Amino acid sequence: MKTTRTMLVVAAVWLAMAAVGLAANPHLGTWKLNESKSKFPPGAAKNTTVTYTPAKGDMLKCTTDGVDKGGEPIHWTWVGKFDGHPYEIKGSPSFDTLAYQPINDRTNRTIATKDGKVVMTGTITVAKDGRSREVTLTGTDASGKKFTETAYYDKE
Repeated sequence: MKTTRTMLVVAAVWLAMAAVGLAANPHLGTWKLNESKSKFPPGAAKNTTVTYTPAKGDMLKCTTDGVDKGGEPIHWTWVGKFDGHPYEIKGSPSFDTLAYQPINDRTNRTIATKDGKVVMTGTITVAKDGRSREVTLTGTDASGKKFTETAYYDKE
């Protein structure tokens, strides 16, 4: 009986610590594009809403909605970890995998691939106050043209 109680207490403490660790992640939450501050190349797709939530175990889920270069809606999801390893994207016309590598507690480096080739790299930095973030990306679009963009998001 004492062993069972001890195991339950240890499990509860571990779960609480895991929840605190995810809650302390400044990237979690819903981010809305601040288009007036952002700079996109002509005809670029735009992610208008990006949401990071805890997923099963120690995974995170990123759900993104936006518009493609023709103004048509796009929606994609990613489930993975901020550990530098590539994880599959579902629904993206531009990328097959996405990797997030923490630089510090507020900044991630990101690498996107399509058919095994790196097509985009960038940084995602959450402001110290946690209310906004800047996403700077460089890469090559589907037609082989190089691009650079900077998108600003406000936390919802």
